[in-house]
Amino acid sequence: METENAMNYTYMGRSFKDLSFNDDSSAFSDCNSDRSGEFSTAASQSRRLFLACINSENSDEFIWQLVSDLGSCSIDDQKHAALELRLLAKNKPENRIKIAKAGAIKPLISLISSADPYLQENGVTAILNLSLCDENKELIASSGAIKPLVGALRTGTPTAKENAACALLRLSQVEENKVAIGRSGAIPLLVNLLENGGLRGKKDASTALYSLCTVRENKIKAVEAGIMKPLVELMADFGSNMVDKSAFVLSVVVSVPEAKTALVEEGGIPVLVEIIEVGSQRQKEIVVAILLQICEESVAYRTMVAREGAIPPLVALSQLGTNRAKQKAEKLIELLRQPRSVNATATPSDLP
Repeated sequence: METENAMNYTYMGRSFKDLSFNDDSSAFSDCNSDRSGEFSTAASQSRRLFLACINSENSDEFIWQLVSDLGSCSIDDQKHAALELRLLAKNKPENRIKIAKAGAIKPLISLISSADPYLQENGVTAILNLSLCDENKELIASSGAIKPLVGALRTGTPTAKENAACALLRLSQVEENKVAIGRSGAIPLLVNLLENGGLRGKKDASTALYSLCTVRENKIKAVEAGIMKPLVELMADFGSNMVDKSAFVLSVVVSVPEAKTALVEEGGIPVLVEIIEVGSQRQKEIVVAILLQICEESVAYRTMVAREGAIPPLVALSQLGTNRAKQKAEKLIELLRQPRSVNATATPSDLP
């Protein structure tokens, strides 16, 4: 399995080589939120659930009973147990280990395939909350969670889809799971969520795709699934709140030739040049690195970038950008100013 690292910053425990940023904000949320509707039942039950999350007294016995109830013949008992386990795992990190040790993971995974949307949603979200604990990730994957999570990503409620994307992200933090997730059919569904989901769904999908696409096989799957169209559209929309996230995903996908071709076909070069002109410092820094990847081995792409008027904003970036952006901009300017006959390596697929 080939894994590629692209930037010089730390995200999800990984260090990158090509970029660094001066602000403390993160390109991605940690994708660990559990924002399902928690208390839709009567006030007295809501209070009991809340206290169950707060008080640790007798929690072991309480957890074992809930796990037992997951296997009940009563769907109401199953719903109640799944909800309470989800909340216990959400609000008390120490409960995540207790719940896993009590044997909850396999019965919760079975709920993910339930035809009942409430059971499915709580099963997905409980697995997401349990996956926040590093010690649980391998057990969740080895217990067969990936395929049901992909199923929820395909047919679940909007919340189930979002939380399934987050759970798959968490499982992808175990390197060995990335290919399995990609081969399970997750990539096209995540691309669809990126294109058609709400804002939270788009954010969750972009974060999961970013993690999965450090593997070459998954980059190609993403390109084949049409990832370039939503990435370009989101980068072109400065009001989308997705410019940074989309650019980061593009930065890991664009290393394969298929991605470069698709990017050009979707009109991505003018969008990237516009970001160099008017984007934030963070956006300019990641985009200049993307353009450098595109142009290093292709005279045709250099010509296209130069014709879009990239040199003047690159000159400005080389003078006023971050140190890393300055270095990238200077290198890209040098490439763009080379005679078109020098180091020509363009292929027919490179040409517009």
